[in-house]
Amino acid sequence: MTAVTGDSADTPINDYDSFAEAYTAENEHSLVNAYYARPAILELAGDVAGRRILDAGCGSGPLFEALRDRGAVVSGFDASAAMVELARRRLGEDASLRVADLSEPLPFPDGAFDDVVSALVLHYLKDWTAPLAELRRVLKPRGRLIMAVNHPFVYKLVNPEADYFATCQWSDEYTFDGQKAVLTYWHRPLHAMTDAFTAAGFRTAVVSEPPPAPGAHERFPDELADRQAFLCFLFFVLEAV
Repeated sequence: MTAVTGDSADTPINDYDSFAEAYTAENEHSLVNAYYARPAILELAGDVAGRRILDAGCGSGPLFEALRDRGAVVSGFDASAAMVELARRRLGEDASLRVADLSEPLPFPDGAFDDVVSALVLHYLKDWTAPLAELRRVLKPRGRLIMAVNHPFVYKLVNPEADYFATCQWSDEYTFDGQKAVLTYWHRPLHAMTDAFTAAGFRTAVVSEPPPAPGAHERFPDELADRQAFLCFLFFVLEAV
């Protein structure tokens, strides 16, 4: 993990179009995605039958698919055209999918959705003000935003010299299905997250640090050993007020 300060022109860009297929192949059955982030979001969502749900940052569509299989009426968008194309292959031509950027106004009417799910998206953004306002706008009153971001303590754990309370940029290199890629995130402390939620018109209903899904220990014995939980992502259920 490499900390990056400021807005340097040399900072890597999260160009998912360039590694969309490798990312999808790697995370189809990975610990942190298939056995942690996705099942945790689904558990927090509960019974979604008949609910109108927006998958904000849908990637190649695995969460969209799981929600649809549970009876939800799902729409999705992603900033990566390559990811949306992979999602369309997975979900079918009639799936409600489009290319859109959460940092810009969303192409959906006010109050269109009962829930929004946003898995591992907001931590790519420096400023949460406009994105959260847009997600609040497209939710009906008392609708839910169910989201996951990088756990803020992990940044400090890996970089002991870093200032936990500063909002700062950092990057890490990954290998997805044999292809190297750099992802760049924005760290912010927990209080900055909850302050942003409140300012956008949300009430924080749930903060969760869940264990991995059943079967994870059998599939990933080396990574998990005897641990029942681990620090990775932080999950929220927010209610539009």
